[in-house]
Amino acid sequence: MRRFLAAFLFCAVLSAQAPAPPAARTTAPAASVVARPQSPKLVLAVVIDQFRYDYLTRYQSEYTGGLKRLMDRGALFTNAYFMHVPTVTAVGHSTFLSGATPATSGIIGNDWWDRTEKRRVTSVTPVPGSKGSKLVGAEGNGSTPERLLPSTVGDELKLSKKGGKVIGVSIKDRSAILPVGHMADAAYWFDDNSGNFVSGTYYFPAGQLPAWVSDLNRGRPGDKYAGREWLGHKAPEQTGKALYNELSFTPWGNELIQQAALAALKNEKLGTGPRVDLLAVSYSSNDYVGHRYGPDKPEAHDMALRVDKLIGELLTAAEAQAGAGRVLVALTADHGVAPVVEDMIPLKMPAGRPNGAAWRAEVEKALSARYGSGPWVTDTPELAMVLNLETINSKKLSRSDVERMAAETLREQPHVFRVYTRTQLLSGAVAADQIDLRVRNGFNAARSPDLIVIPDPYWVAGQNGTTHGTPFTYDAHVPVIFYGSQIKAGRYHFNIAVNDIAPTLSTILEVEPPSGSVGRALHEIMK
Repeated sequence: MRRFLAAFLFCAVLSAQAPAPPAARTTAPAASVVARPQSPKLVLAVVIDQFRYDYLTRYQSEYTGGLKRLMDRGALFTNAYFMHVPTVTAVGHSTFLSGATPATSGIIGNDWWDRTEKRRVTSVTPVPGSKGSKLVGAEGNGSTPERLLPSTVGDELKLSKKGGKVIGVSIKDRSAILPVGHMADAAYWFDDNSGNFVSGTYYFPAGQLPAWVSDLNRGRPGDKYAGREWLGHKAPEQTGKALYNELSFTPWGNELIQQAALAALKNEKLGTGPRVDLLAVSYSSNDYVGHRYGPDKPEAHDMALRVDKLIGELLTAAEAQAGAGRVLVALTADHGVAPVVEDMIPLKMPAGRPNGAAWRAEVEKALSARYGSGPWVTDTPELAMVLNLETINSKKLSRSDVERMAAETLREQPHVFRVYTRTQLLSGAVAADQIDLRVRNGFNAARSPDLIVIPDPYWVAGQNGTTHGTPFTYDAHVPVIFYGSQIKAGRYHFNIAVNDIAPTLSTILEVEPPSGSVGRALHEIMK
């Protein structure tokens, strides 16, 4: 055995010391050079207002325009969600290019009760002490991004000196203003009193629109739709306010947005300069139609097919002007929508319409019985409640005690899913499931109401039509698509947040992420 071991070790040592056999002589191929994608000259940021994710899959075989191109050649995220409450237009649009939640953006709803000003304000109402804003292009008060606290991708482009022109276009003022931020060159929206595209003195202090916008308005862009029919619905015969207001509830509202967007693209020469331009376009009419008819009606279906074509036209025009491979696209929606209650009940799905007025009355009754006469509730925005601090302070009561009593009363009401108090959210005394997380992300200490009420799933506020605003998937699940020469095409099935769009764009553009961004850069899709 000893002789065997000795022989084995001797052979092993020889083997270890022996030189390795020479490698086969081959000619190494030249190193392949991977071309770096061209840098973007134009960022095209698109929002479809009230566009659930499942609209992509329901009608996929019927799309022939921009949605088809983006789905086929872009990076499509199948599980993108908003991580806040309420899921409404202003919050969704502010999230898009800031990456912030309401907790940091300050945009807690379309409107809210401002305790300092003692009035209800909108997300784009000028703040006290500022110069304010007047409409430019029509009579009336203008709107500003001043209540948005952080920066946006457009702001960061400007601050980095890499940014050129930054412009927003929509029917709604908040949808044109909030995505492009504080330093934008312009935001344009449709004024349904005058039938004009307007802006504000925030952008144009001299009170004059650019010549191309004035030319667009002189052509009376909405007047040609007077008396037109769509799916059995007829627009007013006469031009004027009634017609201009009704256009939002038809595909012609989106056509008006398209006119303004294409005119801005051409006349501002976006994508042709030495710096990166940004054009944000929000197609609002899908939202108006969805509210009135619901997501499962022919009107919503037709709107989806029509906006697909509009996006295709816009993308083609942008690429023709900026050059192939020089347009970077990000597309999403600002929220989803609930099914119409009356459509759900015959299907044996739990659904109904909560009585918000009755909830308020019960809170008033309970607090009066406990603490004496009120009034106790100042406002009820988005099914939330703002308590009357003057009443609370005059009676020398604890605000948290009054909140708790009101919350207990609300929890006893039918079809109330959860209730959160201001004190509870300030202290972080909430569980960690997705619903609680979204409510917490939506809470801003300075602006949010005292009580946040979440109705049961499929219980929809209002007496007809439908709406959105809850943390449930039908309101929070939306498309997110990136497209451009810098993007790896494909379908990505892991969960992301809409908050990830802004830092992803910032990374590709090589600028700082917006100041309130809480998302992550989606490196998986970057070349």
